[in-house]
Amino acid sequence: MAQFAVFRNPGRNPDILFVVQRQSTRLERAVGRLVMPLLRRTATSPIDHPLTPHLHVAGHDAVADPFDLATVAAHRLGDALCIRAEPAQDRVARALDELVSRA
Repeated sequence: MAQFAVFRNPGRNPDILFVVQRQSTRLERAVGRLVMPLLRRTATSPIDHPLTPHLHVAGHDAVADPFDLATVAAHRLGDALCIRAEPAQDRVARALDELVSRA
């Protein structure tokens, strides 16, 4: 499973459309995968900001949410829908960097 691979949400929250894998491929043997949720974009969604970038995935507008990172068992993720390409990779990476930055 590649870093920045996008999967349908394996959980029950209907506001989380997808999850994007943030874990390095060097840790592929791990049972779990660190994922960032991609929430359904609505009129009340945060503005497009480095912390909450807006993305378009599989015909849906979504907002990355670095505040709700989770570990999901790899077998629950299923097949990847896509792997985010540049510049979306940078935007997703920056969201997590912004969250944990010492700035």
